[in-house]
Amino acid sequence: MDRAPAAATGTPPRTSTGTGTDTSTRTGATTGPPAPPLRPGLRTRAAAWAAGLLLAVPAAVAGCRALGTDGVTPLPQLLSFLPWLTVPAGLGLLCAGLARRRGLAFLAVLVLTGTVWASLPYTPLSAVTHGLPVARVRVIAANVEFGQATGALIDLARRERPQLLFVSECDPACGRRLTAALSRQLPHRVAVEAEGSAGSVLLSAHPLRDRAVVPSVMGMPGATADIAGRPVRLQLAHPMPPVPGQVRLWKDELGRLRDAVAARPAGEELILAGDFNASQDHAAFRSLLDAGPFLDAARTTGDSHAPTWPAEGPLPAFVQIDHVLSSPGLLAAATRFLPLAGSDHRAVLADLDLHDGR
Repeated sequence: MDRAPAAATGTPPRTSTGTGTDTSTRTGATTGPPAPPLRPGLRTRAAAWAAGLLLAVPAAVAGCRALGTDGVTPLPQLLSFLPWLTVPAGLGLLCAGLARRRGLAFLAVLVLTGTVWASLPYTPLSAVTHGLPVARVRVIAANVEFGQATGALIDLARRERPQLLFVSECDPACGRRLTAALSRQLPHRVAVEAEGSAGSVLLSAHPLRDRAVVPSVMGMPGATADIAGRPVRLQLAHPMPPVPGQVRLWKDELGRLRDAVAARPAGEELILAGDFNASQDHAAFRSLLDAGPFLDAARTTGDSHAPTWPAEGPLPAFVQIDHVLSSPGLLAAATRFLPLAGSDHRAVLADLDLHDGR
């Protein structure tokens, strides 16, 4: 009987080398192109995108702070949130770590570090107080929001007994109520009589002279008082807020305040208080501090980040825009931030020690 060919059995022929090694499977193992490298997964790409988005705003705002500029809208508005931007910057660093991108992680570390540095309290380096304290002056700065918080401010003034009261957004009706209720305690006044937010009143326990007004949309009256035998210039601050469309006006009015207080006679101390519509993170406000140089009572007492606005509404207060500033001869001993029913601002109370300057 003839034998069938080996291929008919379905078994491939086997070949061997001289060493007895079977090459039928080894040859098949090395055929074909190499497999392409795996691409980053969806989660990695999403983490990288999230890191970039979270870092963009803190990087831009901290950059403005480092460069000493307020920029253009929306940067002046975002600068009000600067200390809070450490949160998205930290989340951006976390996402950069999850994305496993070294360059992105390094950038995130820089942005977080820059945001933290930019949020540190600011004080002019040359502001130094000399001499012994000769008098203590209690100051309250309050925005009564179109006069709505007038009654609450009267109660506060009767309870806390300030010698100086700086009141913003005080219309004529508000001014009359304050004058009538506090005439014995604070008998001297200078005011800008205007409706709505444009009205302002400065009440004093000390006689006032050299009354003047800094040109502005909202009233900014000032005068000079003699306290413990020393002349002290009193100036109320209430520039326009840096909302879109009027950032230039906001800067101009802060500049007018700076020029007005810088032009006071040599040796005259200063108290500049009110609603500045600016925080220490705004370059325009720091320029005002440097002009004196002037001390911020909240900074001196360790309360630089105590928020004063908005004190009502769905959002918690997140920025300090109400300040009591003084020349170095007046050093803050204590600062408090007090609720004012009817107003979207907290009142600032500061106890200032007047030094003899020797």
